[in-house]
Amino acid sequence: MAAATAYKVGKLIDGTGGPVIDNGVVVIEDGRIVSAGPETDVAIPNGAEIVEEPALTAMPGMMALHLHIGQFNSLTFRNYRVSQWEITPELQQLYMLFHAQLCFERGFTTLRDEGLMSTRGLMTEHTVAVRDSIDLGIFPGPRLIVAAFTVGTGSHLDLIMPRAALRNPKATADGPDEMRKLARENLLKGADWLKTCASGGGGTDKESPHVRNHTQEELDAVCDEAHAQHTYCSIHCFTPQAQEMALKAGADTIEHMVFHSEEMLEKIVGSGTPVCPTLLHRTDHAIEVRSRTGTPQFTLDKMKRIQPFCYETFQAMHKAGVKIFMGTDMGPEPDMGTNALELEVYVQLGMTPMEAILTATKNAAEAVHLGDELGTLEAGKKADMLLVNGNPAEDIKVLQPRENIMAVMKDGKIFVDRRKGHEKDVINVEYKSWALADG
Repeated sequence: MAAATAYKVGKLIDGTGGPVIDNGVVVIEDGRIVSAGPETDVAIPNGAEIVEEPALTAMPGMMALHLHIGQFNSLTFRNYRVSQWEITPELQQLYMLFHAQLCFERGFTTLRDEGLMSTRGLMTEHTVAVRDSIDLGIFPGPRLIVAAFTVGTGSHLDLIMPRAALRNPKATADGPDEMRKLARENLLKGADWLKTCASGGGGTDKESPHVRNHTQEELDAVCDEAHAQHTYCSIHCFTPQAQEMALKAGADTIEHMVFHSEEMLEKIVGSGTPVCPTLLHRTDHAIEVRSRTGTPQFTLDKMKRIQPFCYETFQAMHKAGVKIFMGTDMGPEPDMGTNALELEVYVQLGMTPMEAILTATKNAAEAVHLGDELGTLEAGKKADMLLVNGNPAEDIKVLQPRENIMAVMKDGKIFVDRRKGHEKDVINVEYKSWALADG
């Protein structure tokens, strides 16, 4: 049994929502937290190694629970449309790992990948293999939750690819029985979650966000199959109609905040279903990056047109008491790893910095049924912890620069360390020194 380690820090954010603790201590042993709190209240075991970092803040590892690590990101590809035709599935799988590591080294210790549609199919097995290689310790990376697309022909998620693209016929399904079979196939391949779609969306070509994607029976079949196999289902919803269909189907999480109604706000709050905003994908910054990477003008115009509705819906849901957890919808843009920009948007729209932190820690863990293990720095939980230069509870923007994330710990092991004399990283090349794959 390894000896305990006690981290003495200037400030401690334990993730429970309480005030920032001055002069905090976190004691870790065998990958779990033994105790955490003010220095005056925490007993440090005899023989424990003591690490003193009075200038740093300790906080839980962050969780980004809606992103697409297999999509072609602006940090690694010049033009996402070109890259769709130039990259083999084998290379694409390696980019999944690299993209996950880019998030990990910026403080995101848990990711939920929300699926992929490619010319070769869903690539569920490829994503599962990346997850398993990290879990087995072959490669360093974040804890990865795999959610596999389980959607129909011509759905929003099918239209991630251009309409004229050749498609793998096994990637989509139609009717309750086919949808159930696709759900079973995804779960057989090792998916942790299923991801389906109740409405149109924003970041694709000529498609209205208001269209219905599936019948109620199709959504019911996907959610039922997930629950029958003791897994979970997330549903893409842009409209009140889609939100109502998702609740009837038994969705475990609702993805995106775009349009809302007072009636559906009440129903979502009453159901307790967590909702993921994904606002970074809707910002002017994201639209500008999309423009550089070859997105058609029609799509750019649509993204800008729905932007104010997204912000209004976030404010309405926050005010109504909806359970909000963090996700970016990061795929093509912005740069993979800059996920903490999402939290700044939440603060700009009315959250306190601490509330925003909770969306990426406690709320996030509870949304994916991991609240007993992750999300807070409390006794008995897995030791996923960050050491941060600055106090994000005062200024949420301190979580954005790479150089402010001084150490990233997962399961009690430090994988990224930027403290002087301790230098360590999971990315073994100089940041941004790599060539763009389609350049």
